[in-house]
Amino acid sequence: MITPRYSLDLDQDADVTAFVERSSVPDDAVQEGAYTIVQDVRTGGDAALAAASDRFGGALTDGALTIASDVLGQAWSDASPELRDAIEAAAANIRACHEPQRPTDSVVTPVPGVDVARTWSPLRRVGVYVPGGQAAYPSSLMMGVIPAQIAGVPEIVVTSPADAQGTVSPATLAVAGYLGVTEFVVAGGAQAIAALAYGTETVRRVDKIVGPGNAWVTAAKLAVFGACGVDLPAGPSEAVVLTDATADPRIVAADLLCQAEHGPDSPVVLVCESRETANSVLEAATTLLTRLTRSDTIVASLENHGAVVIGADLTNRIAFVNDYAPEHTSIHTKDEGAVADQVTQAGSVFVGQWSPESAGDYATGANHVLPTGGLARSYGPLSVEDFGSYRQVQTLTREGLKTLSPTITALAGAEGLDAHALAVTIRFEETGRFEETGRFEEAGRLEEQS
Repeated sequence: MITPRYSLDLDQDADVTAFVERSSVPDDAVQEGAYTIVQDVRTGGDAALAAASDRFGGALTDGALTIASDVLGQAWSDASPELRDAIEAAAANIRACHEPQRPTDSVVTPVPGVDVARTWSPLRRVGVYVPGGQAAYPSSLMMGVIPAQIAGVPEIVVTSPADAQGTVSPATLAVAGYLGVTEFVVAGGAQAIAALAYGTETVRRVDKIVGPGNAWVTAAKLAVFGACGVDLPAGPSEAVVLTDATADPRIVAADLLCQAEHGPDSPVVLVCESRETANSVLEAATTLLTRLTRSDTIVASLENHGAVVIGADLTNRIAFVNDYAPEHTSIHTKDEGAVADQVTQAGSVFVGQWSPESAGDYATGANHVLPTGGLARSYGPLSVEDFGSYRQVQTLTREGLKTLSPTITALAGAEGLDAHALAVTIRFEETGRFEETGRFEEAGRLEEQS
């Protein structure tokens, strides 16, 4: 039977603090290594990007850094009818879920003569990182590109590494062709993030980088933040399955295996009410492993990062889930809807036996680029709003400024900022140069002030 690395008992006052207080930030060695790669690409351009890909993997067999848009279009044409149907259905659902996220402008008038507008504009150029190499993630390409298109981003560049054979997954290329991607860079890891952030001779720099990745991608995002924006430092995929004795152990086990399949560093946590339930689930998981091709990866994930958390009190189990703040939470309990309402700290919640996490990964249309490492306490899924920014536009009339003048001058005085007060009072000084509207009486006087 599979034995997860950690075992915690909430009823025995187990200290779970160290377990839940993890981070998406990679360890110091990875951060230092990623920083070195980023700086090499920043100063060395295409040559450094190619050298890093040769050293760490992700390069095409012919060494090319990009794939032409006509090749992407051909990949879509060559895709099987079944794959095309699946891509079209998934893309339609993603659009349906993200269209309502379009930001809207607003104007507030706190006092007469004062208008404060909040306006939203799409970013000019974004980079969408798509994991690759050991496994293909065409679904992640859709999750990054489609919201950007809905937001109205005019320039979208995709970057994804080649596999060990020096090729990019035909499915990933097909999705890029279907979505009309015109810039596709073949690179992965920290070197890809550096190229997007700083630019090379071939890759023009972007305003923001989005998309999931491994520890090196996460470390590189942190290293380039400031040179450009990033979505969030998401690390390895993770999942919590909250259950009780009413659930089918096989379905619970399948949901655990689903996320463990992502990689040997993916934490998966079973939260249940008794050791008996835990053993039933782990026995079912051991049996199901025989049906899976990535069983070695799954076992490594469970034995290195997996955990069983036991607590008889459902309230305590829910509190643990919120403290852990996982990327994915599956709920298999009695009254699962009521329990789901109490899970407030999670990237994406899957309610009941008919809601597998893989449905969210591929088909429901909900975004699967999610916060990990406890960041679900403060971040949500990737959304349309991530591909633009708001700005404030403030317009005051003479009467509006006069109304606010006492407030402004009093606070400026309290802070010792006389120029702030002067910027208000000077507008009301009697100089004979202004009309009631505050504009110059004669064009000639405007010239005198230039």
